[in-house]
Amino acid sequence: MPNLRLSFACDDYLHTRALRDGVVRPEGVDLTYLTVFPAQNFQRMLQFGEFDIAEMGMKFYVSSLGLADPPFIAIPVFPSRSFRHAAVYVSAKSGIESPGDLAGKRIGEPFAYGHDAAIWARGIMQDEYGVPVDSPTYCVGPVDSSTFREFAPFGPPSFMRVETLGIGQTLDVLLESGEIDALYSAIVPPSILRRTGKAQRLFPNFEAVERDYYRRTRIFPIMHTLVIRREIYRQNPWVAQSLYQAFKEAKKLAYDHYETMARSGFRTMMMPWLSGHYEENQALLGNDPWAYGLEPNRMTLDTFLRYHHEQGLSKRRVAPEELFAPETLVEYFPYRAARN
Repeated sequence: MPNLRLSFACDDYLHTRALRDGVVRPEGVDLTYLTVFPAQNFQRMLQFGEFDIAEMGMKFYVSSLGLADPPFIAIPVFPSRSFRHAAVYVSAKSGIESPGDLAGKRIGEPFAYGHDAAIWARGIMQDEYGVPVDSPTYCVGPVDSSTFREFAPFGPPSFMRVETLGIGQTLDVLLESGEIDALYSAIVPPSILRRTGKAQRLFPNFEAVERDYYRRTRIFPIMHTLVIRREIYRQNPWVAQSLYQAFKEAKKLAYDHYETMARSGFRTMMMPWLSGHYEENQALLGNDPWAYGLEPNRMTLDTFLRYHHEQGLSKRRVAPEELFAPETLVEYFPYRAARN
């Protein structure tokens, strides 16, 4: 039986590069890897079903499960994870000195209400610092002129105060001017990179704060997962397990690459002190910080799903088991694709 030919859209991650380069091949699948920036990827997949498999923001995927005929099913692979205390920025004119001061403020959010980084930031600000998620007014729009997006398939809930920026307005300019007090954003605003002094991170020592957060909660926030178009999965259910095993193998090769670089002191990298960061991260996060699968990520996923529901993005609280193809919830080894 010939291999199934599938297109796959994803950013260029080290932990997926072996699939891009053909070093790892999913059993029974000829995979065409298309390097696509995540925000473009989400729109092209949700609006047009353009790819067979794609990286997908957790916000969009979980929201899509509430549709009458959900278009995707996921596998427990997470190409993008990031701690999000660093994603909270404040205007120098806001008077915000501590996280609790965010209550009742005007807070910017890129693109549309429900940006993945903002979901995590909102939830963390509520859980850790007592800022109710429905207390601020959220102002949505582009961070700067290069990040304009009109794509917003799932609207905000009625209990949230959400305003849309006018034509030509950007969150970065409004943050500098003090017209918004703060910003939750995965994209670093240009004013921060320029060090204008008109805006700053709420947590200047964000790395220490994020490390402490992980020590206490054991949560490493998940931003994106991988989805398969459901009609492909229905016709070829073996594909989910085949892909899952291949992505785990590609991730292992990325870990091997890091270990090789660590032995040489990261001499080929244009960044000092990486050896110290690598050793510190291993001590805190263990040998598999980028874990795939349901069980190693159950608490993180359940926390995100709670945030998604509390913030009005899902009508009910989805359970972690509902997210993924059932056969990927059981670890098979060795694996052989059960094709006809």
